[in-house]
Amino acid sequence: MQPFVYETLPSRVVFGQGTIGQIRAEAERLGVRRVLVLSTPGRGEALAHEIAALLGNLSAGVHAGAVMHTPVEVTEVALQVVRGAGVDAVVAIGGGSTIGLGKAIALRTDLLQIAVPTTYAGSEMTPILGETKDGVKTTQRTPKVLPEVVIYDVDLTMGLPASIAATSGMNAMAHAVEALYSKERSPVISLMAEEGLRALARALPRIKDDPRDRAARWDAFYGAWLCGACLGAVGMALHHKLCHVLGGSFDLPHAETHTIVLPHAVAYNAPAVPDAIERIAWALGVADAAQGLFELAGRLGAERALRDIGMPADGIERAVQTALVAPYWNPRPLEEGGLRDLLTRAWNGNPPQA
Repeated sequence: MQPFVYETLPSRVVFGQGTIGQIRAEAERLGVRRVLVLSTPGRGEALAHEIAALLGNLSAGVHAGAVMHTPVEVTEVALQVVRGAGVDAVVAIGGGSTIGLGKAIALRTDLLQIAVPTTYAGSEMTPILGETKDGVKTTQRTPKVLPEVVIYDVDLTMGLPASIAATSGMNAMAHAVEALYSKERSPVISLMAEEGLRALARALPRIKDDPRDRAARWDAFYGAWLCGACLGAVGMALHHKLCHVLGGSFDLPHAETHTIVLPHAVAYNAPAVPDAIERIAWALGVADAAQGLFELAGRLGAERALRDIGMPADGIERAVQTALVAPYWNPRPLEEGGLRDLLTRAWNGNPPQA
């Protein structure tokens, strides 16, 4: 029997198709008067302007300055815009980069947030903020950064390229995987984690085969919500520590890094948590959890080698030593040789091995 503590988080979730049409009503429900819309440049910016139009006279304009890993200097620029526009809330539209910027602003200002995710990153459901400064990524957990409202609109994911859906979905799966062996796990979170893994495992190959499969997009977004909620409720372990180290140290793409590292982190932890690994395998419908995740990434056409997404070979040792500094809790003790082997296999794109 496993004793547990389960703490719910105070956020409102609106899920469906066409739900972005409720953005003004949700802003009014929060009692805000001037709302700044945040996005990345490009396609994200165009969508941000559409949302600004839906907000009508509540809109204070668009700031399309979000970038990967939430650099502190980027947040400082956004804060100047916030202060100049006199806003009392932000809407973050996009993936983890934009939602991270919204959280960074909220941390420093206590402004209300509405998150409108368009990928499967899951950050919108968590009180966690990761920021990068001087090549080092640090994370913190505080209720101040949790969005008050999250609007999931499946229609907004229909244009997400299948390749991005694949890595974004694998990123979401990592949250559920580590929730199943987190020291804060609970029966409720474990059920959500298994359901999230099942939904994404069945949806992502269908999206790969037919990007216009609306039912698959619905399943993937549903799974991503569940996995994000898991991330928000419990602490993470080795996988997330490694990805934060790799992303902050080498500026690697976030979702792709998670996709590559996940099978290897699962293999590393497998001897210590056989029951959790069995539940992961069952949710995925495979015999071996680590190998199943590796093969799923291959089935989706995702990169499976860190060297192929920009990590230098001489970065392996730096990553090992950085990961050993202030490590996250993990069910298996962090061993220097084991981490070196893990990262070497991930760098080469080899199958995972315990």
